[in-house]
Amino acid sequence: MAEISLCMIVRNEEEVLERCLSSVKGIADEIIITDTGSEDSTKKIARSMGAKVYDFPWNDNFSDARNFSFSKAECEYQLWIDADDVIEGVNREKFMRIKENLTADVVMLPYHTAFDEKGKPVFTFLRERILKRDMGFMWEGAVHECIAPKGNIIYGDAAVSHRKLKHGKNLRNLRIYQKLKAEGHEFSGRELYYYGRELADNKAYKAAIIVFEEYLSRRDVWQPDCREACLRMAECYKASGNISGAKNAAVRGLQYGIPIPELCCCLGSIYIDEKKYHEAVYWYKAAVSAGENRNENQGFVRQDYSLLIPAIQLCLCYDRLGMEEEAYYWHKTAMSESPAHPSCKYNEKYFKNKRHK
Repeated sequence: MAEISLCMIVRNEEEVLERCLSSVKGIADEIIITDTGSEDSTKKIARSMGAKVYDFPWNDNFSDARNFSFSKAECEYQLWIDADDVIEGVNREKFMRIKENLTADVVMLPYHTAFDEKGKPVFTFLRERILKRDMGFMWEGAVHECIAPKGNIIYGDAAVSHRKLKHGKNLRNLRIYQKLKAEGHEFSGRELYYYGRELADNKAYKAAIIVFEEYLSRRDVWQPDCREACLRMAECYKASGNISGAKNAAVRGLQYGIPIPELCCCLGSIYIDEKKYHEAVYWYKAAVSAGENRNENQGFVRQDYSLLIPAIQLCLCYDRLGMEEEAYYWHKTAMSESPAHPSCKYNEKYFKNKRHK
């Protein structure tokens, strides 16, 4: 059985750290905690859980902190998670099975970062989660840091879940990117992509569009991120009231390989706003088809866009077109996916009242 060092960077995580470390019991043989300036009981909790604690002066660079943490590991493999992450339920068993048969250089695993009202993951993407120490992997990027996988790479289904307790607007990442820009830093393609995302998340729509355009003009791009960049541009245009720009950006995203459901739904929503329901139906059905053929090993996956959201919107479109049977069919399809969804509950009452008249 392989031995694994858990390597973490933390700061003021007293509310979640014990929960996190308890969830990796039996998976991690060594716990390395790199503290970047905690002012609470984070380090005390870490030591009480058997961790080796090191201080690292924060320098606005996540990769530097993670590389320092990795440098302290002594086991054959390195595992990283964040303090508000947990390994829970059947995923603990899956991690243990990976550990028992671990020979790869990199293990790519799902990261669940959003959940519905029943706890079902609705936003997932893959991360390089377990890495062989003697491969000398190094983190890159001041923000949204990553490791470029190489060697023998395998894909597993043992998921890490992001269970954040506090949700709020955080300008830290955007501030770091803007600081780098002011210092004349030459952004990589990946850095441009995530800089655009941070701008869009903070409603700097015009600036985000400019950065996404610069990203798409580069050669060092990744096809799934190109689709996402077009999707985010479409959302920025739509939020700015530029419907033509939104439509063009979404259509542009379709040029990057197999269409993703999110882009199809984006186009569907534009046509609904224009009250062009036949056109909207076309794109929402395209979303369902794209969801059926999706490769979940690439890019961000918003599960609801593969069937639930298209079904809800197809119900609306067919109802507006006066096609009650088709509307009801898609309502029942949506209900089978998420009966507790507010739109499904509303539509259930709507159809009951309509059929009782």
